[in-house]
Amino acid sequence: MLASHPKLCLISAIFASLPGVVWAADVVPADSKVAIEPRAKLEQNKVALPHSNIRVDTTLVLIPVTVTDPLNRFVTGLEKENFKLFEEKKEQEIVSFTSEDAPLSIGLVFDCSGSMGGKLEKSREAAAQFFKTANLEDEFFLVQFNDTADLVEHFTTSLEAIQNHLTFTQSRGRTALLDAILLALDEMKKAKNPRKALLVISDGGDNTSRYTETELKNRVKEADVQIYAIGIYEPIGARSRTPEEMAGPGLLTEISEQTGGRQYPVNNVNELPDIAAKIGVELRHQYMLGYSPQNAQRDGKYRRVEVKLIQPRGLGPLRAFWRHGYYAPPQ
Repeated sequence: MLASHPKLCLISAIFASLPGVVWAADVVPADSKVAIEPRAKLEQNKVALPHSNIRVDTTLVLIPVTVTDPLNRFVTGLEKENFKLFEEKKEQEIVSFTSEDAPLSIGLVFDCSGSMGGKLEKSREAAAQFFKTANLEDEFFLVQFNDTADLVEHFTTSLEAIQNHLTFTQSRGRTALLDAILLALDEMKKAKNPRKALLVISDGGDNTSRYTETELKNRVKEADVQIYAIGIYEPIGARSRTPEEMAGPGLLTEISEQTGGRQYPVNNVNELPDIAAKIGVELRHQYMLGYSPQNAQRDGKYRRVEVKLIQPRGLGPLRAFWRHGYYAPPQ
């Protein structure tokens, strides 16, 4: 079916295409040091972007978009003509279109609460696999959380520094998930790269944060950060769970999809490394759509954005993920 589309590519064997990525079977003991070396960045993939994922200046709004096929494989090679973009239900002209890999500023938000005890080893491996999809121009920071949220590593280009912290992480305490994401959003304000993303690895909802879900949702809408989450969930009834913990999966899904990211639920911890690597690959295979809003008012209001796909012939129905809106600049 794909032969009629020489430019169209489905990223199906994502791990085979990544030099240095370890398969799930090639696990690394938690007490071993892992040397994580980002892949080299190809010169021909360099692209100069404005200062943010969704940036509003006098003329341009930028929307990152991921496209997948019915088998959840990433679709690359689409053209500008395959996209339609709407703001508040009014179609906008797409004036810029790129699909190159660009540098990222990445925050890892890592759950080390008491319930993570038996899941820490695979969670560390997941972080290692995610970072192996990085390139040399990326920067990273680490937020860990249990009873409180702590920024244990500020922005750095040293993946060894991140890994060293994770190696000695111990499981204890409760789960301040909301505080941790808010802390990460604050740190992301110091990002140097145009594109910004958080990866949240957690096994449940919040049960001890100072901030509320409403406060977090508002901040997520204001922030210029894509959020991806890996939720390691126990079966319902496996243990007594608070209403906040039961609401965890829904909360992570809502805030991630709002930003154009996704939440990946996990029932088997052995799947963690592969899923984390897949998220890393997804961040490297996004389209960037730019448009000049027809509504030029600087009113500071939230504007909803919708992306629609024009289906190429010969493919099953494709699905797009994008940031759902932005705040117009104030007067």
